[in-house]
Amino acid sequence: MSKWPRVRIGDLGRVVTGKTPSTSVASNFGGPFPFITIPDLDGRVMIEQSARTLSANGGSTIQSSLLPPGSVMMSCIATVGRCGITTAPSYTNQQINALILRDGVNARFVYYAFKLLGEDLEGVGGGGSVYTNVSKGRFSDLTIPLPSGDEQRRLANTLGALDDKIDLNRRMNETLEAIAQAIFRDWFIDFGPVRRKMEGATDPVKIMGGVTTDTDEAARLANIFPATLADNGLPEGWEEGILSDLVELNPTEPLKKGVVAPYTDMAALPTSGPTADRPVPREFGSGMRFRNRDALLARITPCLENGKSAYVDFLPDNKSVGWGSTEFIVLRARPPVPSPFAYLMVRHPEFRERAIQSMTGTPGRQRAQADALSGFAIAAATTEIYSTFGARIEPMFEMIRANAEENQTLAAMRDLLLPKLMSGEIRLKDAEKIAEAAE
Repeated sequence: MSKWPRVRIGDLGRVVTGKTPSTSVASNFGGPFPFITIPDLDGRVMIEQSARTLSANGGSTIQSSLLPPGSVMMSCIATVGRCGITTAPSYTNQQINALILRDGVNARFVYYAFKLLGEDLEGVGGGGSVYTNVSKGRFSDLTIPLPSGDEQRRLANTLGALDDKIDLNRRMNETLEAIAQAIFRDWFIDFGPVRRKMEGATDPVKIMGGVTTDTDEAARLANIFPATLADNGLPEGWEEGILSDLVELNPTEPLKKGVVAPYTDMAALPTSGPTADRPVPREFGSGMRFRNRDALLARITPCLENGKSAYVDFLPDNKSVGWGSTEFIVLRARPPVPSPFAYLMVRHPEFRERAIQSMTGTPGRQRAQADALSGFAIAAATTEIYSTFGARIEPMFEMIRANAEENQTLAAMRDLLLPKLMSGEIRLKDAEKIAEAAE
């Protein structure tokens, strides 16, 4: 047992349950205040932005729920135990309880203590095992261990060093993907280099839209793009095409029933970014099969609309076959198109809109149709351009994979240390050494 005394959450500050302003008043939304809901509690410690925001008008209607920076939040309805810390004046909806801390209590320490409360929350839930609802009063009565201020800080710093590295890698991956997406759109959708030539640009760096500041490299890249658009609106020498010319949809892969293979379910797919959760071994029954370097697209509502997609880079090797939900569409780039092209297409807004428009079926069970997606119009570039694109993009995806793997290792270390530290099973100074070695 922990050597630290346990203290009621309600005695550590003021507990606030969030509210939602009237959704019938459009002016309540869109503004400077984060409006944090459960999907925003996505593993980040510090919640700097949220999918939705409130205006000053919207905030004024639920002013008693305003959270200052440094408030610690936990989801307490249905999906329980997701945590985060506010970084700016913020609001939450009613599915989240938050603690506005009194002086002398370390927000990061409380965050880590909250992360261990998942089982306690399930135990006190008022809605049963299917639908857990932890009221403000019940939440306030839960207890957490509370060491001295110095020990709070040291423990928070130790675990925080791991989370800070995870966050740095996550931000790096977001930047890498944003660069890849920008190049993809500029080259293959907007024909940026060609248009800039037609507009009179002569500086290779400007022609290439600043993709590199190396003049020699920019000149080499600029030279592979034509200088004009043809009558059909495509770069001279390119051909009109459809997606199935460049990308194979739902390729056939051999996998016998009963064979144990890596399995990925819908929950493993992210709503943003390419990195899926690690697969689990499972006997193959029926489902979509895939290999490394394929892209996965959720085809069923609301997963498609929510953005669930992934780049497959998690199988043991490039010969391995994995499998997953029957609600996936698998996309595989056809040579010479580089593999990440299929994933970048999956994240392309116009393609996603085409997928949503293709959905058929009964309400709540509508699915995008692979046949409709195969006809998505896309220009076919030259082999040299695809090869050059791959040379620039593939190292970015390899770095994304490496960062994601490191994050999984760091998260596992953090999750191992957290309960052992809180229970007193290992000493803080030993945990500090472990965390330092991981940096």
